[in-house]
Amino acid sequence: MESRCVVFDIGGVLEMTPATGWDVAWEQRLGLPPGSMRQRLGDVWNAGSIGTITEHEVRERVAADLGLGPVQTEAFMADLWEEYLGSPNEELIDYVRTLGSRCRLGILSNSFVGAREREEKLYGFGDLVDDIVYSHEIGISKPEAAAFDVTCARLGVKPADCLFIDDCSVNVAAAEAAGMRGLLFESNAETVKSIETHLGHRCRP
Repeated sequence: MESRCVVFDIGGVLEMTPATGWDVAWEQRLGLPPGSMRQRLGDVWNAGSIGTITEHEVRERVAADLGLGPVQTEAFMADLWEEYLGSPNEELIDYVRTLGSRCRLGILSNSFVGAREREEKLYGFGDLVDDIVYSHEIGISKPEAAAFDVTCARLGVKPADCLFIDDCSVNVAAAEAAGMRGLLFESNAETVKSIETHLGHRCRP
């Protein structure tokens, strides 16, 4: 029997993550030119997103590159995580909880070292879906095709049976190129409608 599957992004879909302006505030606090912090820490952010650096090493690099003491470093990282984690999209999450008997459920997220522990503590995504694929754990980020291949393999499904939902059009296009059906997240109502159309009346095998 055909096995339908729905795969969600986290930030901007299951979590609402509006910009808090924390980076601009820190640039002003440290007397840095606008945009310079991103340039200084670009390599650190990239390494953290594919897991080639530990969370402890991230803190050390941030402190060294910005000249921060221990207290400032903790405050800096707290501000970073506040924006990263955002707030739960409760309406969509509640709906997803009803889907477990109807299809396979997964998450594919471009993430950062430390994300799994924090998101599990706050939101319990591990109980929401069958598997969570984090870029910092597999060493691959969307929109690379391999990220979608790994997700399908871990969920035990074919790409053609998957609906992938993301708030980034580049990632949606990449999922479609990998053989999935793609949906650009714009609202909960449209997302629920698209999922229902994708699932139809098929039951989970």
